[in-house]
Amino acid sequence: MAHVAQWKYKEVEELTKMITDHPIIGIAEIGSIPAPQMQQMRENLRDQLMIRSSKNTLIYLALDAADKNKEDIVNLKEVIDGQTALIATDLNPFKLFNKLKQTRSKAPAKGGDIAQEDIMVKQGDTPFKPGPIVGELQQVGIPAAIQGGKVAIKKDKVVVKKGDVIPKNVAQMLTRLEIYPVEIGISLLGCYEDGFVFKPDVLDIDMDQYIGQIKLAASHAFNLAVETAWVSPVTVQPLIMKAYQQAFNLAIDRGIINKETVKQILGNAHRSMVSLASKINDQGLDDELKEMT
Repeated sequence: MAHVAQWKYKEVEELTKMITDHPIIGIAEIGSIPAPQMQQMRENLRDQLMIRSSKNTLIYLALDAADKNKEDIVNLKEVIDGQTALIATDLNPFKLFNKLKQTRSKAPAKGGDIAQEDIMVKQGDTPFKPGPIVGELQQVGIPAAIQGGKVAIKKDKVVVKKGDVIPKNVAQMLTRLEIYPVEIGISLLGCYEDGFVFKPDVLDIDMDQYIGQIKLAASHAFNLAVETAWVSPVTVQPLIMKAYQQAFNLAIDRGIINKETVKQILGNAHRSMVSLASKINDQGLDDELKEMT
């Protein structure tokens, strides 16, 4: 029987406790993050969540052990990929995803990196003066030329497609062009809450757009409630105002005189009189009506 180091037993025990002691458990990929940046991220997030990197095999064992107390927590195994960290927090999965998303930033590419998206060099001027740089740009597949005494990119060009390896010379040129195509930060691969595992495609929500949609839906619901006379604490005042206005308009239209309508009815009658007088021969009008018309 192979000997298992004692520290591994302790690590699994501590990981299991971390999982069982917190309602929200996340699995994150941290392989692309340099050590100094990772240390800073841990420090910035310390008040809201725990991050613990470990071997994937030990995280598997901890999830198995925690499954006795947390229903279906083992389903988190499905999202484990690459260099992994375990996250424990009280933040709901959506807040956790957004919090980790804020840790991501652009960084220069290195030779051998995998392009996370198509890397495009866009048409336009460059910061370079005319010289050998034109040939160097062309050598890495970037269509460059001297235009108006400046080095310019003649047209948009995808230099590395998504999923391809970034060659060293291309990476160096991208850095010189101040194009930083690599995103580093903590990537949440999945998050567990109450028996469910939420993945990034569900958690990645544009909050401004989402709130805007809620406001629009609330506005439509309010308008519909008022239109159909649905009485609630929110609609009762607008409905009373609407009823008053409709009653007032009906009274004016029917010539019903009261203290609310008398001024409006007299005003309408006066305007009708003046309008009619303007169509009558002046010989049939007194001096006052002549002045009005």
